[in-house]
Amino acid sequence: MDRADLIVLGYLVAAVFFILGLKGLARPRTARRGNLLGASGMLLAVLVTLIDQAIVSYWVLAAGLAVGAGIGTVLAVRVQMTSMPELVALFNGFGGAASVLVAGASFHEFVDLDLVDDQVSTAAAVTALIGAVTFTGSVIAFFKLKESLKWSGFGGIRVVNGALALTSLALGAMVIIDPSNTTWLWALVAVGAVLGLLAVVPIGGADMPVVIAILNSLSGLAASATGFVLDNTLLIIAGSLVGASGLILTQIMCVAMNRSAIAVIFSDAPSSSAGSIDADDVYAGRVTSSSPDEVAMILDTASRVVIVPGYGLAVAQAQHVVRELTNVLEKRGVEVVFGIHPVAGRMPGHMNVLLAEAEVDYELLLEMDVVNPTFAQTDVVIVIGANDVVNPLAETDPESPIAGMPILNVDHARTVVVIKRSLSPGFAGIPNPLFAADNALMLFGDGKQAVSDITKALAEV
Repeated sequence: MDRADLIVLGYLVAAVFFILGLKGLARPRTARRGNLLGASGMLLAVLVTLIDQAIVSYWVLAAGLAVGAGIGTVLAVRVQMTSMPELVALFNGFGGAASVLVAGASFHEFVDLDLVDDQVSTAAAVTALIGAVTFTGSVIAFFKLKESLKWSGFGGIRVVNGALALTSLALGAMVIIDPSNTTWLWALVAVGAVLGLLAVVPIGGADMPVVIAILNSLSGLAASATGFVLDNTLLIIAGSLVGASGLILTQIMCVAMNRSAIAVIFSDAPSSSAGSIDADDVYAGRVTSSSPDEVAMILDTASRVVIVPGYGLAVAQAQHVVRELTNVLEKRGVEVVFGIHPVAGRMPGHMNVLLAEAEVDYELLLEMDVVNPTFAQTDVVIVIGANDVVNPLAETDPESPIAGMPILNVDHARTVVVIKRSLSPGFAGIPNPLFAADNALMLFGDGKQAVSDITKALAEV
């Protein structure tokens, strides 16, 4: 077996690892094994690539690996779980940028060697457009998730985006027709970068989980297109897997929101006055405040409790104290489960990751379709930091930004305890009638401290 055969075999084994790893990630029980398989596949792919002599010097590679490993280590240690959605958005963006740089460098090399054919030029054009859109779109998503970017565009931004899309198609055609002029490629990158920025800016924060899934898919497609530029089979396979899985995840998220991907992409960021119901009309004189002691007395007589986590749980880092409360309740013979909405938090699977970090049994995490029919037989629902995903306006107000979105019907339970710092709205920017419902109690305060106080009070009951 010569070196070429060894490289092909190594890429084949790595591709199998990727496929098995992706399959393992589909279920909580096998997720860790799937992650290990995927990481092993990537390690093998890197090692096999190093065998290929069509690379820069090993010293340059070593320097790149050292810098990348250092940055990755710092991020892994310092980035909090609350910032994980922003980090995922950046990873998507970096993936797109890397694809553009690698494909662009290779395209220049092929032009200099007069080796450009239709496959290379077409793949380079596709990579340039998708990669640039992914990079700038992901950067905007990052700032949207951090809530540090309030700008939602300008009048006529959709027309401008349409013009940019047509311009990018024309530039892509020129890359294919006249590949010797590399200016067309970088002009396409520039237009794609502006298009990515202006396409994501108008989209509201409530839609960011779907946008992240779309950008994840685009980063995979960009990598796959780069594989065609380099004629690298493994990159084509890996990019295709990421692209396809991202599209599937996008569809799952859209079904959870009862919207199409097109509707999300062309949606507008909601204003604080969105919807037809005023907050004063909803809350004035109707909100019932509670205390940890009162909540503990209610839990003392409960036989079934459902905990609904939201982004507020992530902000408060309350997952571990929630696990402690679950243990206390279970020792008392109370059935405790978690109701997980697919778009709760700020990235797909955000709540699942948080609760897994606290070693909550994955069998206790019930999807929306499973838990919704059980709320009528539930004694107490504890909502921690969730807002839009439990807002009845989704079903009652056709003018609401979340109209038609399937929600967790927590209002059907006998008692609902909502733990929030205030009555501030969620991403959709609308009031929540649940907070003023007759069977709802508001426990204002930090989620971690509130749950801890409830657990202590319950021990004294």
